[in-house]
Amino acid sequence: MSASVLQVRGRILRGPDDVVDELWVVDGRLTFERPAQAAASDVETVDGWVLPGLVDAHCHVGLDSRGAVEPERAVEQALTDRDAGTLLIRDAGSPLDTRFVQEREDLPQLIRAGRHIARTRRYIPNFAIETEPEHVVTYVRQQAALSDGWVKLVGDWIDREVGDLAPCWPRSALELAVEAAHEEGARVTAHCFAEESLVDFAAAGVDCIEHATGLVPETVETFARQGIAIVPTLVNIATFGDIAAAAEKKYPGYAAHMRDLHERRYDTIGAAHEAGVPIYVGTDAGGSLPHGLVAQEIAELTKAGMTSLEAISAATWGAREWLGREGLTEGAQADFVVYRDDPREDVRTIADPHRIVLRGAVVR
Repeated sequence: MSASVLQVRGRILRGPDDVVDELWVVDGRLTFERPAQAAASDVETVDGWVLPGLVDAHCHVGLDSRGAVEPERAVEQALTDRDAGTLLIRDAGSPLDTRFVQEREDLPQLIRAGRHIARTRRYIPNFAIETEPEHVVTYVRQQAALSDGWVKLVGDWIDREVGDLAPCWPRSALELAVEAAHEEGARVTAHCFAEESLVDFAAAGVDCIEHATGLVPETVETFARQGIAIVPTLVNIATFGDIAAAAEKKYPGYAAHMRDLHERRYDTIGAAHEAGVPIYVGTDAGGSLPHGLVAQEIAELTKAGMTSLEAISAATWGAREWLGREGLTEGAQADFVVYRDDPREDVRTIADPHRIVLRGAVVR
């Protein structure tokens, strides 16, 4: 940014029901009062509709379909997310130590969950620490210490002997794992596609579930009562048909299960929303999906019955509060996105940022 002060005029959406007409950026921080040093020659002005920097609460910086990537590639991934307006990422598992990303002023804020913890030979090769139930607590404590307050478990995956999705862990191991994470000051999230694993994780006191396609009325009620959040990653669930087709010949039961989860995905997430389950935006970028899909995921949530405002909140105000990060508040770090039109009227607007401001600098 060439000017020492940035002025943004228009409609500043500080919350679902909190709109003001102007904000200022001084020394990388937000203020809603005209600063004394705002001489006309020092001010850069931007007009539009403003949201807090978008949140991707399920993203894998440092990972592709083969495992860990080179640091240079991880930077490219983070820049792609940034240029889509994602300025806060909860990295939901990466085999690459991405602490270097946190040191760069030009990259989004990153909340790391360390490495996935999976059952031996029950997940994608090269992604996770693979272990058995008797050792899971050891690895949970290790990853809690290495992360930024989150631990990621793989809750279910295809069991080739069964020929279908099946839980990876006995409930007793999960209870000890979640308890250990909480003792270390970390929250626990888990990859879960199917129905059965959700019962066990809820009983263990999990904090969040990724995907959650296996929710049924009984677990929806349990999740709502316990306040267990979900990050549906509907842009990833859209690939279930292709996964089923590839597995059809060898594992027809698994293929049929995946198709069923896919076909009822909007009803499943809609029922969770209707019951009051906390829902947040995440894309599952990395792995097999490209980065920069946050706007698509927001639009997907509206197909599941969320209003535009609710879907936006799941990627902005609500998500930031859930993750313990600031939004558009006095003195906060200046991370926000400016749009030409009102995103509440049409969420497709979110796919076309007019300006992106990260740590007070206009980066796009």
